[in-house]
Amino acid sequence: MLETGMTAPDFTLKDQNGNDRSLSEFRGQTVVLYFYPKDNTSGCTKQACGFAELFPSFREKGAVVIGISRDSVASHKKFEEKYSLPFILLSDPDRIVHEAYGVWQLKKNYGKETMGVVRTTFLIDPEGRIIKAKEKVKAADNPSDTLKLL
Repeated sequence: MLETGMTAPDFTLKDQNGNDRSLSEFRGQTVVLYFYPKDNTSGCTKQACGFAELFPSFREKGAVVIGISRDSVASHKKFEEKYSLPFILLSDPDRIVHEAYGVWQLKKNYGKETMGVVRTTFLIDPEGRIIKAKEKVKAADNPSDTLKLL
């Protein structure tokens, strides 16, 4: 996984509206980049709604919030509309960005090993360097914990 002080790998993915979005377009702003497993699941919904609720506070601090999962653009659009999410959701179905950020890992669940997304949040400074990388975050607490770090 990437560590504090490293340059965050740039990428281009489709957002919930089908537009190409690159990390580099947010240079000059602090970026909250969070990876989550799946739209419309209980933990991911709590996390997304938490970021939505605190979104005005993130904006006041000059931060952009971006969520990334392997879900499709269409799934992201439905998720955004259902919960009135005011931030960017990016689709990474081929796991290219997941793997670049080291969040696609072997996980153990009830004694069974499978590959999957480790819920992780990266804080990226205006110059594109990682300020903080938080792995295995608790979905419900992640938005407020991240806001405190800003």
